[in-house]
Amino acid sequence: MNNQDKQEQQPQPAQPQVNPSAEDLRKNATVEAIQQLGQTAVPNGESNIFCMTIIGQIEGHIVLPPQNKTTKYEHLIPQLVAAEQNQKIEGVLIILNTVGGDVEAGLAIAEMIATLSKPTVTLVLGGGHSIGVPIAVSASYSIIAETATMTIHPIRMNGLVIGVPQTFEYLDKMQERVIRFVTRHSRVDEEKFKELMFKTGELTRDIGTTVIGADAVKYGLIDSLGGVGDAIRKLNEQIEERRKQQTGGIVQ
Repeated sequence: MNNQDKQEQQPQPAQPQVNPSAEDLRKNATVEAIQQLGQTAVPNGESNIFCMTIIGQIEGHIVLPPQNKTTKYEHLIPQLVAAEQNQKIEGVLIILNTVGGDVEAGLAIAEMIATLSKPTVTLVLGGGHSIGVPIAVSASYSIIAETATMTIHPIRMNGLVIGVPQTFEYLDKMQERVIRFVTRHSRVDEEKFKELMFKTGELTRDIGTTVIGADAVKYGLIDSLGGVGDAIRKLNEQIEERRKQQTGGIVQ
């Protein structure tokens, strides 16, 4: 055995283990939050505004196929509770681009947003369809992008439907819940909303109406046209007004 072979057989010194830094751990946590919940915290500094996104299809009691882009309502509810309890959060911004989904889950989210004690603003980007309409109007102020749309149609059911009077009564009562919520939290009157909901000839093989941004404002569904900057500016205005009310009109 020559000297070269002896050198190759000698054990190499162990490489020192490098512990991940706090920055690496933070980045990993951020990536995991994006993968699991589809959102992350503000990267630099603390913000007094909590941003929540409702993207894709709203998943309720039934798990949707993995290829569907979904927002799980069991993820949103604890986030809203945490935002309500956190003293550092003074306002909540909800950004929507949803095709709708589970009716009861959507109404639950809408009721939670509507009953928050802090200022809330919803921003419809792309679309706020079906059960996304009650969520869009649930905030204290609602904004829609000029190119965004909202589809208003009656309640529908997937799968096997039992054709008995009780099924019709159940659907009718659920539909009334949606109508009452939307008309109570927006400026659209019940007659106009039902007209949009039951309009025939506009949607293929269906009844209903697709409302574009400016028309949603004209009908009173949404408060104004705008984008992200407008939504944040309006939310800051509401936060400032709430501060004045809490301090008796004196703001330092």
